[in-house]
Amino acid sequence: MSDYGRTIRIYLADGSPTGIKHAELVNWTGQAVVCPRGRVGELSKWPESQRPGVYALFGEDKSGTKPFAYIGEAENVLVRLQAHIKGKEFWDQVVLFTSKDENLTKAHVKYLEARMVELANDAGRVELENSTSPQRPALPRADRDAMEEFLDPARILLAALGFPLLQPVVKKDKSGAQAAAGSTGPLADVRLFFNVPKRGVKAEGASTDEGFVVFAGSVGSKGFTKSLPKGWLGLRDDLVAKGAIEVSARVIHFKKDVLFKSPSAAAAVTAGTNRNGRLEWKDAKGKSLGELESELLVSADEDAASGDN
Repeated sequence: MSDYGRTIRIYLADGSPTGIKHAELVNWTGQAVVCPRGRVGELSKWPESQRPGVYALFGEDKSGTKPFAYIGEAENVLVRLQAHIKGKEFWDQVVLFTSKDENLTKAHVKYLEARMVELANDAGRVELENSTSPQRPALPRADRDAMEEFLDPARILLAALGFPLLQPVVKKDKSGAQAAAGSTGPLADVRLFFNVPKRGVKAEGASTDEGFVVFAGSVGSKGFTKSLPKGWLGLRDDLVAKGAIEVSARVIHFKKDVLFKSPSAAAAVTAGTNRNGRLEWKDAKGKSLGELESELLVSADEDAASGDN
C-alpha cells in the first residue's frame, strides 16, 4: 500500500461519463485517452492521439462472457486504431497512453508494449488477444528506467479508470510468501485460513478492496451440495475450464491465485457448499473475517473520537 495519495484529473469531452475521456495523474508526464470504438473517428481532433504511444483494446471473447484485451504500440496511435476498426472485432473500448512532453520515441513505446504484455500475463486478469509476447528493445539504462517510471502511474491510472489489466492479484515477499497485492485495504496483508477436514478443505487467502483472493496451493472439495447456488457452481466450472482450478480424485487444487467478488463466494466455491465467508475465513488466532472487520470499525471510531478532542 502506498504511503501517499495520488490525484487524478479526468476531463469528460462532452460531459458524458461514457464518451471520450482525457485522464492524467498530477506530476506525471504521461496522459491517457479513453475512447469508445464508435467514436474513434473523433480522435482526429485530439493531438494526444496522434503521437507515439501504447494502447490497450478491451472487449469480450466470442462467447461474450470472458474479458479480452489486446496491447499494442504505434508511432501514430490514431492511425493504428483506425486499422483495428477493420481488423479486430472483439473490442469496444480503447485506452491509449502518450506523453505530454512528446518525448516518447518508437523504441520507448515498443518497450512499454513489451512490459505491459508481461505485466498483463503475470496478473492473469484477462485473456490477451496478442498471439506473441514482444521482446523488449535494447534501451540505454537511463531510458529504460524512465520507461519503468512512466509505467507505474499508467498502471494506476488504468485501474482507476476501471481497467485493472496490469494489477497483480497477489504479491510475494522475498521468502515467496503470498499476500494480496497493491493498495488493497487494511486486511490485505492478513493471511486468512479456511479448513473443513471432512470435506478435504485446506485453503488460505486474504480480503482486499476488490473482493477475496484464494491463494494458489489451496485445496477444496471436489463434491458439492444442492445448497451451492448455480451461479457459484458455474463459476467453479469456469475456473476449472481456465486451468485456475484442477480437479483430482477427491479434491480440487487452486493452481493460480483466484480473485472472488466476496469472501462467501470464495468459501462456497472452495467447499462446494453455501457458506458465510465472513464467519468461515479466520486468521492465525482464530478470529473470523467479520470480527476483524468489526475491530477495524471500532478502531476507526476511536481514532475519530480522539481527533475531535
